[in-house]
Amino acid sequence: MDDITQRDIEQRQIGDAWRRIESWLSVHAPGTLDRLIDGASESQLSSFGGSIGVRIPVGLKELWRQRAGSGPDLMIPFMPGPCLLMSLDVAQRVYQRKMAAQTRRGSAAERVSDGHEPVTIWRAAWIPFGANDVDALSGLLLDAETGKIWEWDETPTRTLRYDSLTEYVEEMADVLEVPSLAVGDRPGLMDGQLWWGEPENPSERAQWEPFTG
Repeated sequence: MDDITQRDIEQRQIGDAWRRIESWLSVHAPGTLDRLIDGASESQLSSFGGSIGVRIPVGLKELWRQRAGSGPDLMIPFMPGPCLLMSLDVAQRVYQRKMAAQTRRGSAAERVSDGHEPVTIWRAAWIPFGANDVDALSGLLLDAETGKIWEWDETPTRTLRYDSLTEYVEEMADVLEVPSLAVGDRPGLMDGQLWWGEPENPSERAQWEPFTG
């Protein structure tokens, strides 16, 4: 299978999975659907890629074509992570902030205090797309070179979460349609919105109801 065919398949799979997600939202969590930003245009995607100097993977482009992030009044993490879908503006700010932090280190990696193990703060190929909260101090990134999804925060520590964006979006759609497939955090509902994972705040947790189908 050539690269063009593979990219076409990835684009179609992510688009199909996201439409399944929106179909579910329209029935069970219209409050979330109403707070999503309309899909990004080709010029917006091109501008974003140019601003960070990285070629945006086909799958991530397709995701942002479907929805260009969470609106400013959507503060509930509705995607696995749990996280919010970053807007292009937020993703650009986070990327530039993390790359600036990397630059301040003086190199692509620095040595920790024992002088042996290098620590990478951020790489050019890492594109943030999911934020754990509205401050976007942690979340999910897509490695544009490997296609893998990692969890990141304000430390140099990262955790591999998914092998691909396709896996991530399709798993979200599958779990919404068949909640028993959930491993770890479960989707739930509160005030007409999707909340992925049980809230930590006791008062919010009291209002949250796991979705069982």
